[in-house]
Amino acid sequence: MCKLQKMKTYFYPNTDDRQQLLLRPTFDSLALQEKVKSVLNEVKLNGDAAIKKFTVQFDGVELNDFIVDENEINKASSLLSTELKQAIQQAAKNITAFHQKQTAEVEVVETMPGVKCWRKSIGIEKVGLYIPGGTAPLFSTILMLGIPAQIAGCKEIILCSPPDKEGKLNPAILFAAQLVGVTKICKIGGVQAIAAMAYGTATVPKVYKIFGPGNQYVTCAKQLIQQDGIAIDMPAGPSEVCVLADDSADAGFIAADLLSQAEHGVDSQVLLVTCSETLVKDVEEELNKQLQLLSRKNITQQALENSKAIIVKNLDEAIGLVNEYAAEHLIISCKDDELIAEKIINAGSVFLGNYSPESVGDYASGTNHTLPTNGFAKAYSGVSVDSFVKKITYQKLSQQGLQNIGKTVELMAEAEGLDAHKNAVSIRMRS
Repeated sequence: MCKLQKMKTYFYPNTDDRQQLLLRPTFDSLALQEKVKSVLNEVKLNGDAAIKKFTVQFDGVELNDFIVDENEINKASSLLSTELKQAIQQAAKNITAFHQKQTAEVEVVETMPGVKCWRKSIGIEKVGLYIPGGTAPLFSTILMLGIPAQIAGCKEIILCSPPDKEGKLNPAILFAAQLVGVTKICKIGGVQAIAAMAYGTATVPKVYKIFGPGNQYVTCAKQLIQQDGIAIDMPAGPSEVCVLADDSADAGFIAADLLSQAEHGVDSQVLLVTCSETLVKDVEEELNKQLQLLSRKNITQQALENSKAIIVKNLDEAIGLVNEYAAEHLIISCKDDELIAEKIINAGSVFLGNYSPESVGDYASGTNHTLPTNGFAKAYSGVSVDSFVKKITYQKLSQQGLQNIGKTVELMAEAEGLDAHKNAVSIRMRS
């Protein structure tokens, strides 16, 4: 029987201790970067040959062709149950409904008579989606990335996911990819997948922006390829959840939420913040019970070693701590959940009340589950339709408009010592 160590419990920590207390588990960053750089550079130099080498080394399978063909895609549908296909389609419908509302009509603003300005969203032409598949085939992430890409109008959607030991992708990954309009599916995982999409190879097209979560190696690769001018969605690394709870919360529900996030991987982190010592004890008992029933309990057990329960004096202190942590997922299991939510300023996605498990957001409520981790929620948003477009501004001036605004521009350009800027206006006004 797998015996869970008790959560590391911290009683009424000082403000000065918070920063240390809220640290995430990490690898040696310098050693990590060196490993990742070597893979990136080899793929950049040797293309498909390097991908083939790393697929053998990291995935344990030798592939001569990394591209999934039509036969494989068509066969995938027959391998899935009708119930699962319907579930995926229902999730896709909800995600589509939520994300379609993120588009906006072009609005022309006349800032002064004869001066018209507007902004238009244009889909990024080529995007790459990374879908983890090592310890769990995250086909749900395809819905979260492919649907907003499709709504945004991206012309090429390239998907990379690691193959299994037989050189195949999970049928649900192929089914979901076809459902959302992915244009090319590649059996490539890890850092080599990020490199292939960033630099392009004979078989994998180069893209302009790369999306998708992954482990610390994938996250590091995404951050490094930015230096070569490839955009990324955000630094989305190991998954995490923070639960803010009071005495109205159900300990069994909280334990289930903590375990659901811990099972993602050994480097995941879960955090419980509360004013109730009794609740922490009850949650620990539930963790022990529920852990024994999990198929991934060994992974979950290791992740729980990074878990913490923090007991604070009052709700205001709890809210301050939660905002400092800036969780990827924040669950508010409190009686005044909506009032508390108004005070949350740093979080990727927020789940309110006892009946809003984080799992629902992961799959089917409609919101996006590709979210900033590791405290990046202080400055980054989760993926949306906006992530897949660039916004171009336009302006058009009539002759009258230039006369109206011309003097303003001439004076400002002259004050900055930019005579040519001034003259570009003056020459028109004289004519």
